[in-house]
Amino acid sequence: MDGSTGPPTGSSTAPAPRPGGSAPPPTPSPPPPVRPAPGTGTPSPPPTPGPALLTVSAPVLADGERRWCERVTVTFRNSGGTPARSGTVTFATHVIGALGVHWATLTSSQPLPAPIAAGAARTETYTVCVDSWRVPLGMRIDTRKVSATWR
Repeated sequence: MDGSTGPPTGSSTAPAPRPGGSAPPPTPSPPPPVRPAPGTGTPSPPPTPGPALLTVSAPVLADGERRWCERVTVTFRNSGGTPARSGTVTFATHVIGALGVHWATLTSSQPLPAPIAAGAARTETYTVCVDSWRVPLGMRIDTRKVSATWR
């Protein structure tokens, strides 16, 4: 024997020589874990498209058949990732006096022209009316703001 009383010390990982002068054959290391190459593993599901996102154009107005009604044309543009399936369009209609004085703002709602597909635009013309007694002779209405809510 070589006179040592315990296992070899130090930082070497080589096995101690055997008596007789020959070292044991090296033990092969286990192979590294196999990882798929980037882009070749299990395909991930496609990203979930974002929600519908509608914008409403400025209203284009035309006289209606009665002085308390007007035709309002707007374009809805869906820049989101899913269709707008339903919703409501709200109109803010102003009652204007003969001298241009603003008398009142009245709101009304109608259904959204749904569905509006993702990436699509849709133009719709609505007839917007207020109560006839709110627009006496010489007065008019003016729909200035249109907004929409959707699902």
